[in-house]
Amino acid sequence: MIKKLVLLLVCMVIIIPFGGCGEDEKSITAFCGSASKPAIEEAAQAFEEETGIKVYLNFSGSGTMLSQMKIAGEGDLYIPGSPDYMTKADRDGVVYADSVKILAYLVPAILVQEGNPKNIQSLSDLAKPGVEVGIGDPETVCVGLYAYEILEANGLIDDVMEAETFVTYTESCSKTANLIVLKSVDAIMGWRVFASWNPDTTDVVYLEPEQITRLAYVPGAISTFTEDRESAQKFLDFLASSRGQEIFAKWGYLATEDEARQYAPDAEIGGEYTLPDDYEILVK
Repeated sequence: MIKKLVLLLVCMVIIIPFGGCGEDEKSITAFCGSASKPAIEEAAQAFEEETGIKVYLNFSGSGTMLSQMKIAGEGDLYIPGSPDYMTKADRDGVVYADSVKILAYLVPAILVQEGNPKNIQSLSDLAKPGVEVGIGDPETVCVGLYAYEILEANGLIDDVMEAETFVTYTESCSKTANLIVLKSVDAIMGWRVFASWNPDTTDVVYLEPEQITRLAYVPGAISTFTEDRESAQKFLDFLASSRGQEIFAKWGYLATEDEARQYAPDAEIGGEYTLPDDYEILVK
């Protein structure tokens, strides 16, 4: 009997520390559009090393991430790939509007395979016979929404539909960028920064400044679902800090509005674009 009691006490001594282990560890979850994927991943690792707070990251199209947050009723931060989806999140009560921070700026561009084998030089070249183009799904992916807006504003929707050059939609910015890496298409309508993600496989064809309807930015905000607003605020502040901005710059993002305006001085920044009522899928 005594031996059994001693054994029980030993087990309790062993189990209790492990049972309590991790109780003081903090973690938060961020739902992110993948327009910011490489920078956010590196920043989350640096933040955890600095603070001990673990950041769990979910990446997909900004619209998909917003829908998941609303359905699950969870998440500490929302970091979409454009202001359009932050506006939707605010309207749906998913974020605290007063917590929104601009983390980096994005410029729409055409991305092509290294060396530009199809000699795509302009927006209108996306309607050339024999060219295959990919974009993010305009209904759920921020960069796809911007792509459709640019095509519409420049009167090219009918041209690309007639030419049937748009051959695929993707579910996120990262998957859009990978179309060029994998040589699945000749060109994509994406963000200029994609070329910095994959400099050995991707070249940039810049749009004319007047063709760019809006410049974009990556916003971040604290979710109304958070149960640890303090930790969420710390990570958001880290992303906006000089250390966070250094990480964004490393991956080719633009830190200021002035830098972004060099590519389109008269373009709007921010706002929200809504697909037209007669929107048709470009891919046949």
